[in-house]
Amino acid sequence: MREIIMDAEQIEASYKKVGEEISEDLKNEEKRPIFLCVMKGAMTFLIGMMKYVKIPVIVDYIHISSYEGTSTTGKVTLLKDMTFDPKDRTIVIVEDVVDTGLSISYLKNYLWNKYKPKDIKVAVFVDKQARRQCNLKLDYVGKVMTVDKYIVGNGFDYNEIGRNIPYVFTPSDEDFKRWDALLAKDPSSKNK
Repeated sequence: MREIIMDAEQIEASYKKVGEEISEDLKNEEKRPIFLCVMKGAMTFLIGMMKYVKIPVIVDYIHISSYEGTSTTGKVTLLKDMTFDPKDRTIVIVEDVVDTGLSISYLKNYLWNKYKPKDIKVAVFVDKQARRQCNLKLDYVGKVMTVDKYIVGNGFDYNEIGRNIPYVFTPSDEDFKRWDALLAKDPSSKNK
């Protein structure tokens, strides 16, 4: 049976909370901060949150991969780097979910070492604390999950299925069976 984790109203409230916190925190920046969206899952979070950001920003994206199906691989792969030069700017990494923390740790280290920005902050839609494997500071959090559950909807997917569902939920066994049958008919839609 599906369990709703966040309905549309709760999702919107988390967008508002994070957008307002960032606006207040970074309102005195000399240069526009760069909102670095981690593709693909964080697109929905970024778009929803931006309605509540009241400061000028630059939006860029980076594409990393660490998931296969419902499990993290433990290995982070950089698929596309950022475009804008963050010299003397704060980067706000915009991520859909932080679970083990390995991807965000990798990304922060990569950005510090390659670009040496003024600062790096992390905005995350869902913080899955039960899966954390490393010490990690998250600056802006939409929702904290203390129980480890796989989630789909509102940007979260299962092999590219479910990102467009307007709420966040834990899929049922029937959902997975139906999606696996769909993927078997259309193998090109699976994550690579």
